[in-house]
Amino acid sequence: MVRAVFPGTFDPIHLGHVDIARRATRLFDELIVAVYDRPLKTIFLSPEERLELVRKTFSNEPKIRTTMFSGLIVSFCRQVGAQVIVRGLRVFSDFEHEFRMALANHRLAPEIDVVALITSEEHSFLTGTTVREIASLGGDISSLVPAHVDAALQQRFQELGEDGIGMVPMTSLRD
Repeated sequence: MVRAVFPGTFDPIHLGHVDIARRATRLFDELIVAVYDRPLKTIFLSPEERLELVRKTFSNEPKIRTTMFSGLIVSFCRQVGAQVIVRGLRVFSDFEHEFRMALANHRLAPEIDVVALITSEEHSFLTGTTVREIASLGGDISSLVPAHVDAALQQRFQELGEDGIGMVPMTSLRD
């Protein structure tokens, strides 16, 4: 049995993530979608909220398990008996970052392979940052995320009110 891990912050999970995960299930016997609990970047949703949204997203997928993890991804892979790390590539600039991470992980754990799946064209622009920014400005994200994620983000921004916009780093969608 080949077990793979698809790690990420999933802040929030979006349809690009869903696409990569579902395609990975065609290649591997089991996929563990692993939510990283302490990323270095600024996170909008708590680890528990992110994990719950990921769990709901894949609740009807028999080949997908969800969990949270800490520390090195290769240590987690060893812990759960995974032989493969799945990553998604959206744009060319993702390649250099993923390539460096794959080389570092290979140095740490040569028995664990990295498989990068190219995102589907319709999701190539999609990032958690983009989703959060559109949602914070009251935009329609229903075509970008599962319905329960859309509802969760709408509720969060409603609770935060005008202060919520300041919690989301802006790129260029506001101009």
